Amino acid sequence: MAIAQRRSARRPTSAVLNNYRKKKKRDFGNDFIPVKIAKVRKKAIRTMGGSKKMRLMDSDQINVTDTNTGKTKIVKAITVKENPANPNYVRMNIMTKGTVVDTELGLVKITSKPGQHGMLNGILIKK
Repeated sequence: MAIAQRRSARRPTSAVLNNYRKKKKRDFGNDFIPVKIAKVRKKAIRTMGGSKKMRLMDSDQINVTDTNTGKTKIVKAITVKENPANPNYVRMNIMTKGTVVDTELGLVKITSKPGQHGMLNGILIKK
């Protein structure tokens, strides 16, 4: 079954609404792809207008910015320490926006959306 991102078929009173048009491809969403710590894998997704969006599948590299110096380095990720999206993601090493990851430099908070941006960006929070 497809993931629909369109108007509900029912009113708040639970009455059935009439369809005003057919289903369109733009009404459907995509499944959540969990980004795990592994060798980098990406997938190109076609978007509206024929553009491409890179979807990150696995990654062990994070672009880490040190806010004190303003310098950015590519660092290897070791393990997930904390994930506010779901506590079970910690033991499965799944990374989403806001995840705290242990790296070679220290703890890093991910600031990008890996499923949409195709990369992992983060800021250094502790050495």
